[in-house]
Amino acid sequence: MTDTARPDLIEDPYPMQRLIGFRMVDWSEGYARFELPLRDELMNRYGIPHGGLYAVLLDTVLGYAGSFTGDANARQMVMTLSLTTNFLSRPAGRTLIGEGRRTGGGKSTYFAEGTVRDETGVLVATATGTFRYRKGQTA
Repeated sequence: MTDTARPDLIEDPYPMQRLIGFRMVDWSEGYARFELPLRDELMNRYGIPHGGLYAVLLDTVLGYAGSFTGDANARQMVMTLSLTTNFLSRPAGRTLIGEGRRTGGGKSTYFAEGTVRDETGVLVATATGTFRYRKGQTA
């Protein structure tokens, strides 16, 4: 968690987020963190988390990392232009922790990078992405 966490800005889960079961635990300027408890329904045929799970978690944390406004009534929406995901390992623990950071950009697009670790610290995936701010898109 960062020292700028504001519980009043933690958003309710969106539909896919509810389905998969991950939740926002921290969100601040240029940073987002989500956690996902693993369960059998999220595993692939080898009994490890499906790679698409890492991609969804990374896409989400990178998107939120660049869309923080500090105002719960003025949400900035973004869309993913590119996402490069690297699958590195399998988790040793039972909770995935996705963290994203905005790394640069300008008025209409930004760049972000992120990691997925488990609660034991094992790094299981990384990603970089490019995102576009949606003009006039506040929810």
